[in-house]
Amino acid sequence: MTHRMAPDVAPEGAWFKSSYSSENGTACVEVADLTFAGQVGVRDSKNPTGPALVFSADGWSSFESAVRRGEFAV
Repeated sequence: MTHRMAPDVAPEGAWFKSSYSSENGTACVEVADLTFAGQVGVRDSKNPTGPALVFSADGWSSFESAVRRGEFAV
């Protein structure tokens, strides 16, 4: 995983809100599907020009699986 500024990761139209984001807009995560490059971008929707995490496709898959197993539950 690395991080870069969101506009350098993907164009604005490539980002979409995660289905796990809150309805009231205070905890919104957006994802950019960069599978053509073998990557996935993740950013905070409240700061669209700020930093974004960039996962490898395999890293993203592992992260999703861990979330589904509840490994990051509070």
